[in-house]
Formats: sequence, structure tokens, C-alpha cells
Amino acid sequence: MTSHQTATTMFALALILASAHLLGMLAKRCGQPAVIGEILAGILLGPSLFNGAVAGTLLPLDVRPHLVTLGNLGVALFMFVVGLEFDHRLLRGNRRAAAGVSIGSIVFAFSLGCLLALRLWHDHGVADRLGFVLFMGAAMSITAFPVLARILTDRGIQHTRIGALAMARAAIGDVVAWVLLAAIVTLTSGQRSWQVLLAVPYVLLMLCVVRPLLGRIVMAPARGGRELTLGLLVMLMVLLLLSGGVSEWFGLHFIFGAFFAGVIMPRHGSERLRAQISDRVGTVTWILLPAYFAVAGLNVDLAAVSGDGLGELALILLVAIGGKFVGAYAGARLGGQSGRTATTMGVLMNTRGLTELIILGVGLQLQLLDRELYSLMVVMAVVTTAMTAPLLRWSYPRQLADADLLRLSDEWGEAARTAPSRPVVARSSEK
Repeated sequence: MTSHQTATTMFALALILASAHLLGMLAKRCGQPAVIGEILAGILLGPSLFNGAVAGTLLPLDVRPHLVTLGNLGVALFMFVVGLEFDHRLLRGNRRAAAGVSIGSIVFAFSLGCLLALRLWHDHGVADRLGFVLFMGAAMSITAFPVLARILTDRGIQHTRIGALAMARAAIGDVVAWVLLAAIVTLTSGQRSWQVLLAVPYVLLMLCVVRPLLGRIVMAPARGGRELTLGLLVMLMVLLLLSGGVSEWFGLHFIFGAFFAGVIMPRHGSERLRAQISDRVGTVTWILLPAYFAVAGLNVDLAAVSGDGLGELALILLVAIGGKFVGAYAGARLGGQSGRTATTMGVLMNTRGLTELIILGVGLQLQLLDRELYSLMVVMAVVTTAMTAPLLRWSYPRQLADADLLRLSDEWGEAARTAPSRPVVARSSEK
């Protein structure tokens, strides 16, 4: 990395931070999560305006890989904090519903996506018909895990049963989607994906070996656990990076390894320690995370969308919204949930955000999408994510969320309230 690249990378990161923060504040004023503004910042800096002149000048190609690395580190830290504050007790009595929502939203959305692909294949000249059909099915099955976490934490409902149910379903569903994507990559490019088979021993190792060791290290005789030290923080960061790197090597994406590294942290007696970790990691996360959202938007070219594509866009939106909502609603109802909870699950499962952009980027690289269809799918990802927050306020209003949190406090006692009510990432993004 040359001196010129170093300086340019710093200038580019400053531009991304400033634009993401300004558009994030504007999005929040409009009742949207800040992440919508961060994604739009990347799109506006990309080739959609002035034929890419802005991106070419301010964000040259030779520094973008460095920005991608910084953004990936930011989202890994964020997912670690999300896993750290994920409360397993919220799933008590909801395992059946989590399985129902996962199966329903994945199967129904995947099926409709495959049918949509059969309709679109003739108009977009993709050579690999089977790969295109499977890819569209997987793309329609995605729920953006990081973006969903941001929306839940911005609303302060990640500690409700609905929030935990949505997070559990998104985690399960996206793992399945990444496995499907790995299979599609194998079919279309001939790459080996045998590493995915090692995910099972990896999970067992984390649960049966690493988690007990963590319990011995972080637990202290005094109530509330030990204090955070620099050595302990470094050890946890090493665990986070190793877990994320291993899951990326498996083909399941690093965000799941980072999340899992936080999930396995012992809960009982470590409330104070987990709060301290969130405080330390949160500030760094807020600085790096916008780069992850912004760089992805640099590959989006909305100028490629023609007038003839509006009809296809309407069909894509119908399939995307209907497939996730109907599947999640039916799965939740079959899992014994109320109509309001099932409706809220249908709303939340339509959150696609950046994870969808990652999937679409893979499809574009594999030539399973042409430029126009790629742009239409990006518009779908932004629209379905933007509609989540206002619909969530309708299906799960604030008074119901507050009542659920109060009821959980009565059930669990003060220990359940010791952890911060909202992750530092969410608080920092509102500054």
C-alpha cells in the first residue's frame, strides 16, 4: 500500500463517514432506520450519478479493497456485540415458532423466487437456466441479519420475545441461504464447497470446548462477573476474528462466525462484563460500519434501469414481499403465535438490506444477473428494507413493546435488566 493509497483511503473513509452520518440523520428524521441512509449514501456515491464521475474521482478503484476490509471488520464487530447481547431465555416457549417461521418464509419465498425466475429468464439472456432459477430462489429467501439487528436495536425491542424470535429466524434462515448460495456457486463455477461440511464439527467445538473454557476465564466468584481487562478484550477479539474467518472459509460468510462468537459467551454472572465489552467495541464499530454499507452501493447503477423494467420491478416487489410475508405469517401461526406476532414476523422477515446486496453481487460476478436485473433487485432490497420500520410501528407499537419488556422484567427479575437495553452501536448511530 503506497503513501498515496494510504492518504486516499483516509480521505475516502472520511467522505463515507460524513455522507453516511448526514443521510442517516435524514433517514431517521423521515422515520427510517439510519442504515437506509447509509446504503443510499453508497448508491449516490456510485455510478448512478454523473456516469460514475463522482466515484471515480473521490473513491478510486485502487483504494476500494482497503475500504471493503475496514467495512468487513466493522460489521464483524457489530455482529459480535449483537450475539453478545442475544438472550437465550427469550426463546423459551418459542422454539416451535422460530422453526415454523424459518421453514415457512424460506420455502415459500424460495418457491416463488424460482417461479419468478422462469418468467424472467427469457428476457435477460442468462446462459445457465438452472443456476439462474436457483439463484433467484435463494435471493428471495434472504433476510438481512445485520440490518434486522440494527432495526430491532434502534427500536429497543431486541430484548422482547418478538425481537429474539425474529433474530433466531434470521440467523437460521440466512445460514440456509448461504448454504444454498455455496451450492449454486459450485454448480455454476465448478468451485469446491466441501468446506461447508466442516461447519458441524466447528459448531460442536465452539459449544463443547470453547464455551466451557470461556466460562472458566470470564466467571468470577463475585456476583456480576469479573472486570474487563485489556488481555481479556484481546482474547475475545482473537476469538471473534478466528470464528469469522473460519465461517467465511466454510462459505457461510463471516458475519455468522462473528455472531456465534458472541452467542457462546456465558450469560449467568457476566452481565457487567458484557456491558463493558459492548461499551469498548461499540465506538470502533460505529466508525467502521458505514464503510460496509457504503462500498456495496458503489456497484449499483440505477441509471441502467429502463422504462421497460418498471413492470418487472413491480413483479419482483410483489413476489419478494408476498413470499416472505405469507410464508413467515403462516409459519408463525402454525407455531402457535398470535395474529399480531405472526404479522410482525412477516414484516420483519422482509428486511433484506445489505445482505441482499452481497448475494446480488455474487450473482452479478457469476453472470447469473445482467446489469439491468441486478439494479432492479437492488431497488427491491432498498424498498423492502425501507418499508420495515413504518410497518413495524403499526404491527408492534411502542406501548406493546414496553409492556412486553416490563413483563419480562417481572419474570426474570433485575438480572435480566442488568445488560444495556440497547447496544452501543445503536446508541452511537443516533449521535
